[in-house]
Amino acid sequence: MPLRAQPCTKPSGGVKTGGQRGARAARLGHVFLTISLRGDAAHPATDLGYLLHKHPGKAQRFSTSYGTAHVFYPEADDARCTAALLLETDPAALVRRGKGKGRGGAPDAALAQYVNDRPYAASSLLAVALSGVFSSAMRGICAARPERAAAPLPLRIEVPALPARG
Repeated sequence: MPLRAQPCTKPSGGVKTGGQRGARAARLGHVFLTISLRGDAAHPATDLGYLLHKHPGKAQRFSTSYGTAHVFYPEADDARCTAALLLETDPAALVRRGKGKGRGGAPDAALAQYVNDRPYAASSLLAVALSGVFSSAMRGICAARPERAAAPLPLRIEVPALPARG
């Protein structure tokens, strides 16, 4: 399913399934990644917006088959620019996509809706979101700043990790 950009002012509140257990499941479904670039007088850091094809002045939301991807810039000036990708996964949507014999991690279709490893495959979901949201950037295409796209850049990419009970 192709990703579609939608206007966004802030990330949504997550999945509401009711009760304490539902709130905990919604919190576990978030993955966060930042991409930062330092700039100088000749090459402002805000060129990152051109390279990623995402405007630093607005937040964007992309629908995926398993949740929502948000792109926004927590900081954007000539010295430093940071783009953030927040991926909100919907555990219910992951289960719904896994219907059918042998899908969703369970050989029995009756159990497939309850047994599913996809909510725990955050790296896989993040990789799919990155390739969809930043597809032009990953191909190295930037018509507005082709010299910046061709040059090596000192990008800093961070994926914060939090301890979790398992």
